[in-house]
Amino acid sequence: MNRRSIFAILAAAVCGFAVPATSRAAGHDFPAGSPKFETKYKAALAEGKKSGKPVLLVFSASWCGPCQANKKNVYPSDAVKPYHDKFVWAYLDADEAGNKKPMAEYKVNGIPHIQFLDKDGKVIDQQVGGTTPEDFAKKLEAVLAKAGPAAPGAPEKPASGLQPRKPAAPAAEKKPA
Repeated sequence: MNRRSIFAILAAAVCGFAVPATSRAAGHDFPAGSPKFETKYKAALAEGKKSGKPVLLVFSASWCGPCQANKKNVYPSDAVKPYHDKFVWAYLDADEAGNKKPMAEYKVNGIPHIQFLDKDGKVIDQQVGGTTPEDFAKKLEAVLAKAGPAAPGAPEKPASGLQPRKPAAPAAEKKPA
């Protein structure tokens, strides 16, 4: 066996272990404590409309390091757990042919790409790249505020968008002279 053959065998072995084979199951195994992820785009939109919750689309892949770091460390984190029930969460594998159309619709050029939609499927915001649990929790809070008071868990806002007026201080009593 020559050097080139040995190198080819070693390269194949290393690549085989470093980059897992793409399969439907590989991308959909979520760590304990993760939110409930929908894996179909249209089903996520339908659930958002039905539940009145904003939709969070996570475009990801099994071979993407920052995607897997978010999946392992961010989504199941204590900082993000309070938001699990306030969104419809969808994990859309970038390598699955059925996700190419939504990827084009939201102009996904890099992953992880997280698209935030209101309950009717209208774009609220997006985030691209890895993040920390604390920063992602802040992002989720901001998205809930943008989704409006009808979104479950969204901060209450007056209908006019103005801050409520504070009651006037009681007038001082006048003493008769």
